[in-house]
Amino acid sequence: MKLVVFPPVDDARMNALRTAAGDMQVAAPTDQQSAVAEMRDADAFFGKLTPELLDAAQQLTWVQSPTASLEHYLFPELIRHSCRLSNMRGLFSDVIADHVMGYVLCFARQLHRYLDQQRRHHWEPIGGEQTRAGFDTGPGLVSPIDRAHQHLGDCTLGVVGVGQIGSEVLRRAAAFGMTVLGVDPFPRPVEGVLDDVWPLDRLDELLAASDYVVIAAPHTPQTEKLFNAERLRQMKRTGVLINIGRGIIVDLQDLTEALQEGVIAGAALDVFEIEPLPEEHPLWGMENVILTPHVAAASPRIAERHLEVLLENVRRFAAGEEPMNLVDKTQWF
Repeated sequence: MKLVVFPPVDDARMNALRTAAGDMQVAAPTDQQSAVAEMRDADAFFGKLTPELLDAAQQLTWVQSPTASLEHYLFPELIRHSCRLSNMRGLFSDVIADHVMGYVLCFARQLHRYLDQQRRHHWEPIGGEQTRAGFDTGPGLVSPIDRAHQHLGDCTLGVVGVGQIGSEVLRRAAAFGMTVLGVDPFPRPVEGVLDDVWPLDRLDELLAASDYVVIAAPHTPQTEKLFNAERLRQMKRTGVLINIGRGIIVDLQDLTEALQEGVIAGAALDVFEIEPLPEEHPLWGMENVILTPHVAAASPRIAERHLEVLLENVRRFAAGEEPMNLVDKTQWF
């Protein structure tokens, strides 16, 4: 058997791959022409597969993508090909879930707005001029300050796309005492957290019930512009949209207008339909929006996890075992 790795990887990773491959040959071509030649008798491939490389392959049975998302990896010939494809899903679930809860805490406690006030050396509780010290609303009353700060145990968080990332978001939200909901085209329970994950046809029901809506879905033909003006109107006017899935899922213009018009209360975005977000875009100046530059998956642990999955899958393939993270190419995940 033979594994082709292209483009080349560093020496340390290549040595680890050869060890994991055991008796399987590992070819590491350094240019496109050599890679095409090596593909003719390749059984497995890791790297950036192109139509030219796939066309040269005569016995390819397994491909390992270096990425978790597949919208930029798949192409029609690969989808039709008989080879199995595995991806790198599962590396980022806890990291991205932490990022989501950071957004939630910012909105619930107004931390992003207080940080802006700190930079301006400005002391003022959000929601009112009074300081909390000595401020008594009287029995049964709620102060303006209290109304501006949420109690997470009173809030509902709904996840769109309950895969590995979505499941981790639900676990963390539940740990904060939030009520949790989820929809997915292939509903599966999240053990100990949410037994009844709804099918996608209940999406609007989830939107209407959720104070925070988290998009954790992949980019597929079915999810492109899933969140448009009509869908955003199904959310609570007090609701916050969080997108750590893919930018193409949310119509950027429709979201901008919904925020400007008060259709929803806020948004936290790590991914965008246009990246980088243009400097002149209105979202930059909105107090009710938190923007991060596609960094929700950033962590010092990702590189080591990536290598672990790669080596384990190479070992499994060489031993005749099924690789982890096999995907349905027609579904893009």
